[in-house]
Amino acid sequence: MFKDLEKLKKLIKEEEVILFVGAGVSATLKKFPLWSELIEHIANELNVNPDDFDDTKDSLILAEYYALKKGNDYLKNWMKNSWKVSNEKIKKSRIYKNIVELNFPIIYTTNYDHCLEQAFKTFKKDFTKIKNIDDLVHLNPDKTQIIKFHGDMDSETPLVLTEKSYFERLDFNSPLDIKLRADMLGKSVLFIGYSLSDINIRLLVYKLNQLWSKSNTENKPDLYIFMAKPNIVQEEVLKTRGVIPIIGEKMDETQSLDAFLESLRD
Repeated sequence: MFKDLEKLKKLIKEEEVILFVGAGVSATLKKFPLWSELIEHIANELNVNPDDFDDTKDSLILAEYYALKKGNDYLKNWMKNSWKVSNEKIKKSRIYKNIVELNFPIIYTTNYDHCLEQAFKTFKKDFTKIKNIDDLVHLNPDKTQIIKFHGDMDSETPLVLTEKSYFERLDFNSPLDIKLRADMLGKSVLFIGYSLSDINIRLLVYKLNQLWSKSNTENKPDLYIFMAKPNIVQEEVLKTRGVIPIIGEKMDETQSLDAFLESLRD
């Protein structure tokens, strides 16, 4: 693993790594629910039993039912009101500080919240937020790109949350998908805040593997995922899918991610 970590650190210093940020990063702020907790909130709002929707495919149907009954705007407003984080809390987060200061040229996130954008503002680093095709015009190469891959609480477009929206995402043909494919041609990828139980990582890894399997090149960029603690089953499955797992060394998941990001700066 040491060899993999040293190679990753070198690539990051050369700005040759795209960062993918998942819900586990937002969860370190103790403010945001994981997918299961978000589904539990939706179930409670609808007065249904959340235990009936613990499977991913069922939870997507529940989210779609919620959108039909209350509309996407209702959920977005709840998120905006419930997920507010003070600048002071962001400032105290070494995880967000390191994400900013590691100078990733491109950051994709499947999170709906604004914590990444808030961190860049708090630590005074320029960035460009990309939510849709209009934001792809006249990009400044000197600014970090933050791509909201599954939507944004402030955007007029629906969040990628319902079964219908996930089916559309599976097509992998939207402008942001095309951008991802282009970005992937020349840079490695590091996933943080994900686990193999997360539908986002499974879909992304599958699609990226599909992309490269159709290519004749042997110069496939590396795919890395940080795992806060060991899981031999997930590690072996990820390796078969072309992903290099880097395992944390702390029992607490937040401390583990914190220590990993610190090690990338050494």
